[in-house]
Amino acid sequence: MLRLSVERIAEITAGRLVSGDPSAPVNGVSIDSRSVEPGNLFVALPGERVDGHGFVGQAVDAGARAVLVTREDDAVLQAVRASRNPDAGIVVVEDAIAAVQALAAYHRSRLLCPVVGVTGSTGKTTTKDFLKAVLATTYRVVATEGNRNNELGVPLTVLSAGADTGVLIVEMAMRGPGQIAELARIARPTHGLVTNVGLSHVGVLGSEQAIADAKGELVEAVPESGVVFLNGDDAWTPLLSGKARARIVTYGLADACDVRATDVVVDERGFPVFALVRGDECFEVVLPVLGKHNVYNALAAAAVAFELGVAGGSIASGLAKATMSGMRMDVFEAACGVTVINDAYNANPSSMKAALAALLDLPVQGKRVAVLGDMAELGSLSELAHFQLGEEVARSGIDALVTVGTLARRIADGARAEGMDPDAIRPCATPEEASEVLDDLLERGDAVLVKASRVMGLERVVEGIVKPHV
Repeated sequence: MLRLSVERIAEITAGRLVSGDPSAPVNGVSIDSRSVEPGNLFVALPGERVDGHGFVGQAVDAGARAVLVTREDDAVLQAVRASRNPDAGIVVVEDAIAAVQALAAYHRSRLLCPVVGVTGSTGKTTTKDFLKAVLATTYRVVATEGNRNNELGVPLTVLSAGADTGVLIVEMAMRGPGQIAELARIARPTHGLVTNVGLSHVGVLGSEQAIADAKGELVEAVPESGVVFLNGDDAWTPLLSGKARARIVTYGLADACDVRATDVVVDERGFPVFALVRGDECFEVVLPVLGKHNVYNALAAAAVAFELGVAGGSIASGLAKATMSGMRMDVFEAACGVTVINDAYNANPSSMKAALAALLDLPVQGKRVAVLGDMAELGSLSELAHFQLGEEVARSGIDALVTVGTLARRIADGARAEGMDPDAIRPCATPEEASEVLDDLLERGDAVLVKASRVMGLERVVEGIVKPHV
């Protein structure tokens, strides 16, 4: 973690030290007063709903040795003076996020461990979860937590690494051109992994080519001495390869891939089983998550792990024991006897189709029901993409379709046009309406997939299944 004097923090952030002992040592950074640990620097992030400046006093009471603020007013000064540590340092900066980024960039310059940057249109968080589990068999690993993959989350992840960190894994999200390049300037990845290129965020970037170029910013950031990992079965890999200075390792199902999977099947629980092949080595892998599409995410993690010296047997056991982040193909049986696949964190056309395939692979005694909501940020392709997804649902043989949201009505339209029984299609406006429909529709032994873009809040549908309306 970050270890600097208050005075040095002020210098790095171009801030002013207005109070406190310049030589006081600071250990670690927190942006939440509830998670402050003794010795931390508390960064007061301004916000419309919650302003960190209102929690300066609580942060210092919790042990913060210094606070970084964007305004020097009586309320902040008084909060520190009235705290348990009135001598805590106060550093004033113009931009709190820029200050955190500057601290992270400085801290990264002192880290000696490999840094693996992970991005892609789909699967980056699951790949990060697999990679963390696999590398943890051999190294002390620090990895992105939750959704800390943006302009604030990436520097906070970097700042959480220390001298004893064996590998740092940094997930990088993208909402526009230049953003991954900026994150890479902070994290300075020695290894770069791109899961795939798809239509996610096409409404922001305008085309799949533009998305590929944006993901390619990570490839370009990896130095010649590093390694770039690319999906050998992805159509955009040749373009990404042309951007690389570093050596390229490919993974996938094709024979030409450096790390590949063969004999992919699902077991009696619906979980993928495959042979992990690298050169003359072969290891059986059983994944702890539904969906054959997750074989690619596991292969990506394995490719990185092989390059970092992890033994094949350890890779296989690490993949088998991996724990996935919440709302990503999370499978459980509710008390009512319904099997739930909670994949409500995000959605795009390719991930929707993959989740439907996983539902079909799941052993089910009763009906298979898909609850699908709006897919965001598809721009001019939105209407067509939703309609085509509905056609896919109808062809899949899913027993019932419940749509949630305005855009998702086109999913219902597509399913109806492709010949699905209209009585099996239930368009809903809200998650609450969908929950009421499911109360009547679902029976013991059924399985239900819940998936949409995060903005739709379909976790409320999952909650409704767990606790049905009375």
